[in-house]
Amino acid sequence: MSKKNTALITPRLPRGFVDFEPAELAAVDEMMAKIRKVYERYGFDPVQTPFFEYTEALGKFLPDTDRPNAGVFSVQDDDEQWMSLRYDLTAPLARYFAQNYQDLPKPFRSYRAGWVFRNEKPGPGRFRQFMQFDADTVGAAGPEADAEICMMMADTMDALGLAGKYVVRVNNRKVLDGAMEAVGVVDAEQKLAIMRSFDKLDKFPVEEIVKLLGSGRKDASGDFTKGAGLSDEQITRLINLTGWGEAGSGSAGVANGITINNIRCAFEDSALVSEACDELEIMELFFGAAGYSEMGNERIKIDPSVVRGLEYYTGPVFEIQLTFPVTNEKGQEVVFGSVGGGGRYDGLVSRFRNEETPATGFSIGVSRLAHALQLTGNLGTEPVTGPVVVTVMEKDRIADYQQMVAELRAAGIRAEMFLGSSKNMGKQMKYADKRNAPAVVIQGSDEREGGIVQIKDLAEGAEAAKSITDNAAWKMERPGQYSVPRGEMVEFIKQIPAVAAWMKANG
Repeated sequence: MSKKNTALITPRLPRGFVDFEPAELAAVDEMMAKIRKVYERYGFDPVQTPFFEYTEALGKFLPDTDRPNAGVFSVQDDDEQWMSLRYDLTAPLARYFAQNYQDLPKPFRSYRAGWVFRNEKPGPGRFRQFMQFDADTVGAAGPEADAEICMMMADTMDALGLAGKYVVRVNNRKVLDGAMEAVGVVDAEQKLAIMRSFDKLDKFPVEEIVKLLGSGRKDASGDFTKGAGLSDEQITRLINLTGWGEAGSGSAGVANGITINNIRCAFEDSALVSEACDELEIMELFFGAAGYSEMGNERIKIDPSVVRGLEYYTGPVFEIQLTFPVTNEKGQEVVFGSVGGGGRYDGLVSRFRNEETPATGFSIGVSRLAHALQLTGNLGTEPVTGPVVVTVMEKDRIADYQQMVAELRAAGIRAEMFLGSSKNMGKQMKYADKRNAPAVVIQGSDEREGGIVQIKDLAEGAEAAKSITDNAAWKMERPGQYSVPRGEMVEFIKQIPAVAAWMKANG
């Protein structure tokens, strides 16, 4: 008898990573198929880049630099070149476009879906690996390209069944850049701290943002975040610019009204703010003409509180905010919030090429959007329909059972033969239940001699069994079980509702 292994490894996941079950994966695939159709209707084509990029290709546009490894997971190749798991899908696109510049059409319209990785402290709803779904136009300089991206975002939400439950909020980063210059902020690190602070406007009450703009903020865990170090006067002017007003006048997720003209007047001496307002007015014209900003159905609107924290944005910025209420971990009712966003990043491709290359795009957080769709009933959560299970009643007839499976598969039916070691019918039926099988095929010696198979429709049997309280009656009636000639097995199984539904959904 072999000695028992006493050095077993505890099965566990690294922090910030999760496993995904079949039902979750099927739901996400369903959602992404709908998104893909909208992107392709707008003329975007798929591109796929690898998980790893040279670290220098990700450049300065990384997350907080006070984290180990600068926010990314990095390894050194055998040629001593540093490579990193991609942090987002935008920097790899910039590298791809520059590398294939001569062969690509300009503008270049593409979409990408894939996993991204962040070496950050994990927390509730904050993972180190998650999926994004991006769409970008590279090589179009005007705000018309930004407007089209915003309209595609709105059409995507409509296609997912979220009409009336979202708004695409639009601003321009030149507004904040010009405003920071106007109040005397010139230090690059201070500007970055301000942008990161304003990007949290939809997460924290305005009083907390004021702390981040000033001396700093301590969170509930006791961790302290150093502030931007602005004066009270500077903070007031910048906070008012966003439409949130004085401290205490707003709460996370709700901004006060402010117009493009308000912005012009507040910083009339800033040429950069004026340029931003011109671009916003062109976009607003597009939205109105196409019916995206009609009164009573404002799918897209200008909102100066939108900042977007990443450093590479250079012009219009936008985000999709879901407007329906949910209950947070503290039991408070809040709006669901952002599920995606993006903006113009004209400087990113120029890191690889001498000339400036305009670009604009957006990214959807796949898991967060899927969660929102489940809450609104627009995404299924039911178990995935499993395969038809052919049971094994006689071990010496394995080839016959495998032939049944082959016939079912050839007809486009998902099927498998039971490969466990037990011939016990009860255990094989329990296996079929765990697999969420729509049907089971049974052929013992009696059925073989009679030229038939027993087919059990598990869904019908389970429903019928609800009205049968007597065990003896249940065994006698065998609800949902049918004797079918062997030659008619495939056609009979095709008519089982769960099988027919699966076949229709999967072509």
